[in-house]
Amino acid sequence: MKINTYTKLFLLLLTQCLWACSSCSKQDSYTKTNDDMLLSELKISVPLTGNAWLVDDVSLNESMISENGLINWTKESSLIRTFVRVNRKGQLSLGLKAKSLKGTSVVRVTIGDEFKEITIKNQTSEIVPVGRFNVAKKGYVQIDIQGVSKTDQYFAEVSHLVIGGEATLDGTDFVKDDFYWGRRGPSVHLSYQIPEDAGDIRWFYNEIEVPEGNDVIGSYYMANGFGEGYFGIQVNSEIERRILFSVWSSYVTDNPNDIPDDEKITLLKKGSDVKTGEFGSEGSGGQSYRVYNWKAGNKYRFLLGAKPSVDNSTDYTAYFFAPEIGKWELIASFRRPKTTTYITNAHSFLENFMTEMGQFTRMGTYSNQWFRNTDGKWFEVIDAKFTADATARKNSRLDYAGGAEGTCFFLKNCGFFSDKTTMDTYFKRDAIGEAPVIDFKNLP
Repeated sequence: MKINTYTKLFLLLLTQCLWACSSCSKQDSYTKTNDDMLLSELKISVPLTGNAWLVDDVSLNESMISENGLINWTKESSLIRTFVRVNRKGQLSLGLKAKSLKGTSVVRVTIGDEFKEITIKNQTSEIVPVGRFNVAKKGYVQIDIQGVSKTDQYFAEVSHLVIGGEATLDGTDFVKDDFYWGRRGPSVHLSYQIPEDAGDIRWFYNEIEVPEGNDVIGSYYMANGFGEGYFGIQVNSEIERRILFSVWSSYVTDNPNDIPDDEKITLLKKGSDVKTGEFGSEGSGGQSYRVYNWKAGNKYRFLLGAKPSVDNSTDYTAYFFAPEIGKWELIASFRRPKTTTYITNAHSFLENFMTEMGQFTRMGTYSNQWFRNTDGKWFEVIDAKFTADATARKNSRLDYAGGAEGTCFFLKNCGFFSDKTTMDTYFKRDAIGEAPVIDFKNLP
C-alpha cells in the first residue's frame, strides 16, 4: 500500500508530538525528583517568631511577626530578615513552611548574592522548597524574604524556615524558645573587682562614651551598677534620651504594689527636671530619670555613693556630669530599708530593651573606673571580667563581645555579628593614673 504525502506528514507530526510529550514527562519527573531530594535534606526548623525582623519599617514588627510567624504581609516593599548561625561553610538547603490564605504569592528569597523566586499557592501549611545556596564562611547567615507579586490582599504566611545541607552539619544556633528575650538579644557585662585592701567603698566613679552611630534606640548603657541597683544612660526614642538611676527594694517581687511599707524605697532628694516613681517587671523598687539629650561621641561621667544610714538602711546617691553643662548635677538620692552596706558588686552592662531593635548592633566604651573608700583614698580599676546573660549562655544569641582597648573597656551586642568574645574572660585596660578631681563637700 502506498502512503501519500499527506499521510507521511501526519505520521511525522504525530511522532514529533509523542516525542515532545515524552520529553515533557521526563522533565516533570526530573523536577519532582529534585524537589524531593531537596525536601529530604531539610531537617532543622527555624521559627520566624524569634528569629525574623522587619527591616524597612521596624514599627511593623509587632503586627507582622507573631507567635505564628510572619502574618499580615501586604506590601512588596516589606523586607523580612532572618538570622541563623552555622558552624561550617558549604551548601545550605532551604525551604519555607508556608501557606497561602487565598490566592497565589510569588516570593523572593535571598542569601548573599544569590536569590530564588518561588510560588506559594498551597492552602495548608507545607514545606515549600526554595533551593540550595552557597555559604562562604561560618557564622551568622542573613536570609531575606520579600514579596514579588500576589493575587490576594495578603502574601503567604510563613511560620518557619527549614534548613539543612552541608553548612548545618556542625550544628546551628538560633532562638528556639523564650522568644521575648531572644528578640531583645544578649546583655553583656563588665564586673570590676574591688581591691582586697580597699576597705569600705563609699564612691564608685565611671565614664561612658557611645561611639557615633552606636546610639541605637532601645539601648541602655549602664555605667555604675551595684548590688542593689543601676545608673546609666539610655535611648528611648528618636526624640528622647534619659539618665536613669534605680534602686531595687529588698522585697523580691515584680509588682511594686506588693512591697510592704517597711521595705519600700524612699526618695530623699532629687535634682531639677528629674522624675521619680516606682518600677516593676524586672524586680521592683524606686526609679528616677531625667530626660536629657546626651550625644554620641561625647564622654559622660557618673558618680555613685552608698553609705549605711539610720534604722538598718542604706542611702544611695547618683550624680551626673555632662561636658555640655560642665558641672556635677544631682539625679537622685534613695534610702533602702533593711540594708546596711557600702558599694558592692560594682559592674557595668549594655542591653537592648526593645524587641524590635534586637537586629541592630550597638557599642559603648567604659573608661577611667575608680573606687574611693571611706578614708578618702582612691583606687583605680584596670581589671574587669566579661560576662553575658542567659540568652547568650544557652546559645540563643551569639552576637556579643567585650574587651579592652587602651584605657577603655568596651561592650558590644546585637545585630548578628559573627565574632563573639568568650564569656568569663578577664580583660585589663591601660591605667590612667590620675584620680578624678571632685569637690565632695560642694556636690549638690
